Amino acid sequence: MKIAIVFGGSSYEHEISIVSAITVKNVLKKHTPLFIFIDANRDFYLIDSSNMKSKFFSSKEYLKKSKKLNIEHGGFSISGMFSSKKVDYDVVLNLIHGRDGEDGKLASIFEFFDIKFIGPRLEGAVLSFNKLYTKFLAESLNVKTLDYQLINKNDNRECKINFPVIVKPLRLGSSIGVSVVKSKEEFDYALDVAFEFDTQVLIEPFIDGIKEYNQAGAKGKDWILSIIEEPQKEEFLDFDKKYMDFSRDERVSEAKIDDELKTKIEETFKKIYDPIFMGAIIRCDFFVVDGEVYLNEINPIPGSMANYLFEDFDKVLSEVATNLPKEKNINIEYLYINSIQKAKGKA
Repeated sequence: MKIAIVFGGSSYEHEISIVSAITVKNVLKKHTPLFIFIDANRDFYLIDSSNMKSKFFSSKEYLKKSKKLNIEHGGFSISGMFSSKKVDYDVVLNLIHGRDGEDGKLASIFEFFDIKFIGPRLEGAVLSFNKLYTKFLAESLNVKTLDYQLINKNDNRECKINFPVIVKPLRLGSSIGVSVVKSKEEFDYALDVAFEFDTQVLIEPFIDGIKEYNQAGAKGKDWILSIIEEPQKEEFLDFDKKYMDFSRDERVSEAKIDDELKTKIEETFKKIYDPIFMGAIIRCDFFVVDGEVYLNEINPIPGSMANYLFEDFDKVLSEVATNLPKEKNINIEYLYINSIQKAKGKA
């Protein structure tokens, strides 16, 4: 199967997306990847596999050495002097983290142009990109989340949650702009940092030593669930650590948990995934407090597609690609207009 990996984008996580694409290139064994880069100007470029190195993009070599693409009904094409040539692939993999990829823009474009793609659809993207909307989604599914407070940029800066707290930009991932705040004196500065990236900030209690678990998966004909990972324990993963985390390509160890907790996490994942994330490979990050599972975040396009959590990542891609949701075809027959015209004697 030929998989067109779309990466880059106009996003604070642009560089993370490049790292993810390079990692996925290295882990694919059975599928043939081709690479479509979206630069900061939102132009599309076809990137030769041999040029999939981070410096190729940071130095802007792609502007001289790569062919610009057009997006059109059914896919992408390269303009020639007398005609255009269609880019040959079977399915697109949306691998843009943050804005453009995870906020629903690309999902809308791909659906509008009838392009087959692996990734979150519009509704799933919108609800997982905005951390407040994720809380609303979880609440509607009877999935627990931590208490929270929302602060707008021009609001009074009073913290209503007991310290320590964690401060997060509302619409951003990869721990960008995130701070753990242990006192009132640190709070203003943490808000200033977060507001550099967003106009709204989410405040949650920071619980030292809380148990964290990650589960990735998708649904094709049947459920495809990864192992459950207990991530490395640090106060929290800052941007630099997350940057390295996005280049992971070796399978990690399974968490040592009992069957009851494993079942709880898996059932919570399924409840979140189906049906809103059909067609995507997502990762959910959970907390466990007193035996209860809490949703921390939904990663609709996880770093390096969470390949390190699956035994056979190629098989996961195949299963999802052959069971993608399809938009309902609407047959427009102009019955209403024709009936009016006939009534007026103008048929």
